[in-house]
Amino acid sequence: MAIGDSFTEGMSDADPHRPNTYVGWADRLAAHLARVAREDGHDFGYANLAVRGRLLVDIAGRQVDNALALGPDLVSIVGGGNDILRPRADVDALAARLEDAVARLRAGGADVLMATPTDPRDAPLIRASRGRAATYTAHIWSIALRHDASVIDLWGMGALRDWRLWGPDRIHMTSEGHRRVALNAFTTLGFTAPDAGWAIPLPPAPALSRADAARANAQWAREYLGPWVRRRVRGQSSGDTISAKRPTLTPLED
Repeated sequence: MAIGDSFTEGMSDADPHRPNTYVGWADRLAAHLARVAREDGHDFGYANLAVRGRLLVDIAGRQVDNALALGPDLVSIVGGGNDILRPRADVDALAARLEDAVARLRAGGADVLMATPTDPRDAPLIRASRGRAATYTAHIWSIALRHDASVIDLWGMGALRDWRLWGPDRIHMTSEGHRRVALNAFTTLGFTAPDAGWAIPLPPAPALSRADAARANAQWAREYLGPWVRRRVRGQSSGDTISAKRPTLTPLED
């Protein structure tokens, strides 16, 4: 089962069969694992409790509680990204909270899959959080070693430096980005990916002029940065009225 924020909910990988719903890397990973389970003659159930905008206090608290109540064999927990965007974030405290959650999941009998942040060095404005993201990444690897957990290395996934794998908001991945992350996760868990090219970068994109880049940045700030700042000022979250898309362990549809 999967817990987390918008990354694990699947934004911006739109589900073609369900309006206003996303697929995402976790659902795609579950499909790969379900196939392996069927081939081995085992049943497979999947739940996704992730909700956009959630902070780590919710993911490591309520979502972990709900996950443990379902008795999972494997839990992916990815969170802290929304916290790190806040300039006053205490990364060491975030890491301690994440480690407590991982310890609880392991004590409950579940294997645990985490993920590092992606490297924000090429992202306008968000690059200011790079130091906090790097420190959190180091903590995640240490937590994994101490608790025998697995880690999806998104920081070192060079293909994700291509903006064509990111949606217009520059925060959430396209369907192709989520597809590649799912294959990365599948490989991290020890399986052979059906597409070995998931880590290969896309062919070079045409160069963008300074004027075009400036216009694109202005449009991004107007359509995405501005609303994000207004929500922060008001103490609102994009997920305030959203509930988990897959709250119980159920079989995946073929």
